[in-house]
Amino acid sequence: MDRVRIAVHKFSSCDGCQLAFLNLGETLLELAGQVEIVHFAEAGLLDEQAEVDIAFVEGSLSTGADRERIRAIRARSRVLVTLGACAASGGLQALRNLSQGGGWMQAVYASPEHIDSLDQVAPVSAEVRVDLELWGCPVNRHQVLTAVRALMFGVLPPDRRDALCLACKRARQVCVMVARGEPCMGPVTRTGCGAICPSVGRGCYGCYGPDENPNTEALTRRFEGLGLVSREIADRFHGINSQAPAFLEAGHRVQEKP
Repeated sequence: MDRVRIAVHKFSSCDGCQLAFLNLGETLLELAGQVEIVHFAEAGLLDEQAEVDIAFVEGSLSTGADRERIRAIRARSRVLVTLGACAASGGLQALRNLSQGGGWMQAVYASPEHIDSLDQVAPVSAEVRVDLELWGCPVNRHQVLTAVRALMFGVLPPDRRDALCLACKRARQVCVMVARGEPCMGPVTRTGCGAICPSVGRGCYGCYGPDENPNTEALTRRFEGLGLVSREIADRFHGINSQAPAFLEAGHRVQEKP
């Protein structure tokens, strides 16, 4: 049988999710013997025009060229998988979607007229069909390896969307919000990171996006009880995954309060 052909593409991002591949270490070498990685610029493999079975895409769509490129990638890929928060919900660069007008561009660039930038940063799913989304900022190597192995056999891996709080409970960690009064996005954020921040006494930042049933109104009231003002609460929702609908709406709802 022919080996499964894989490509890894980068759009507007920090490269952190691509590193999830490289962090596989020896496992990546074993995987390379089972699949054919035809394009992965960060690993030195360049063939972006290749037809592939699985295309992994990191990063959000920020320019007109990005939109054209992602359409071409979709047309050459049997399965398209997004890697991380940027590709799934726009990521940190989508914070500019919350600004009024284009003042940020004039403030950042000396000659903004030369910048080819979309009015709104968009996730990959806004432009093309996505078969599987791997959330996280960044994703972890276990997610990537599980996805590749499942897709090699023509099936999708399970979509884990339970709340991060369950990971804390399983690790027998004391709740930082209850015990220390630390604002934490864990109750509305999907699991995946292993509860890294709560394990060191910090609240979750929502890196893995909304969980299956995010009760953002209840969490807003809890934040208010901890003494956070509206702007501070909105900033919690409008963070890494600011454009995920549940978080975007929650932040706007808080901002509209008198």
